[in-house]
Formats: sequence, C-alpha cells, structure tokens
Amino acid sequence: MADINQATLNQLANIEKRAGRSLDELVSIVQDSGLKKHSQVRDLLKGKLGLGFGDASVLAQYALNREGMLRQLSGELSADEALDSIYSGAKAQLRPIHEKMMKAIGSFGEFETAPKKTYISLRRARQFAMIGPATNTQVEVGLNMKGVPPSERLMEQKPGGMCQYKVRLASPDSVDDELVGWIRTAYDSAG
Repeated sequence: MADINQATLNQLANIEKRAGRSLDELVSIVQDSGLKKHSQVRDLLKGKLGLGFGDASVLAQYALNREGMLRQLSGELSADEALDSIYSGAKAQLRPIHEKMMKAIGSFGEFETAPKKTYISLRRARQFAMIGPATNTQVEVGLNMKGVPPSERLMEQKPGGMCQYKVRLASPDSVDDELVGWIRTAYDSAG
C-alpha cells in the first residue's frame, strides 16, 4: 500500500510545480483572501489557479492549518490526537458512532487511516471511505463505490466530489448491517 503521507507530500510538490509558485506564495494567496472556510478556500484555488478539486482541497487544508498538517505528515500527530481534535467540544458526543464504525471496518482486513482536519480518510489502493462530523449532531460517512442504487439513506453525490455516496448517522445504533454492508462494498472495490 502506498504511504499516504508521502503521497500528500508529493501532491504538494506537484501543486507547486504546476502553479509555478512556492507553497509559501500559495499560502499567501489564501491569507490575503481573508477566507477561513475550507470550501471557500478550495473554490478560490480552483478558480484563481485552475487547480482540480483534489489539489485545491489539499492545498486549502495546508493553507488553513499548515502546522497541524505538517505534524500529521511527519507522523508527529497520532490517530488519537486527530480524533480528539475532530470530536471535540459539542461534537465529542459523536465519537462513539465513529468508534463503533471503525470496530466493524477493522474486521474487513488491512487498510490505512489518514487523519485530516475534519475527518478520517480510509484507504486501500485508493480511498474507500471518509468519516467525520457533518454537524454537532450527525456523523457523515462518505463512500466510494459504483453500481449501488441510492436510497433515502444512501445519498448519491454529484460527480467530481470526494465520494460518490454519503450516509448521515445520529447514533451508534445507526451503525447497522446495511451501513456495514455498504462500507464493505466500498472497501472491496478499493483494491
């Protein structure tokens, strides 16, 4: 399996080359904009620099939390520290949902976890799921899989996003056989 941290470092280096600017210069663009929300910064970078969704998203994360991202990429930030940060304050009540899901997913086999600022990415050869708080009362699971019919619960997403489907969960009881089955389908299709 590819080292996700090295892949992210390579992606940042490639963004510098494609943009023809250093990371410091790119971060200055974000700082000068005054924008603070990830989605706004991502959209700015897509529009101003012509970056694709994935590159703009990684660069936005880097620009908004350079120190934390560098700690994460260097291995200084443990998975528990990342979870403590993601599920803090009003969102702390959601951590049991995350933990129950991870216990179920852990039975599938090997995969990598990559903590991000607001979610955890789960990968095999490629990302199969994203898990993190959507609101103070719900966890969102993003899933990458094809050929599964959407439903009221399994919401299909627009093409070009980070995931093809999402599911919202409000309690640990929401981690049921149906959800675990969808996650298993995404896991199996990721390689």
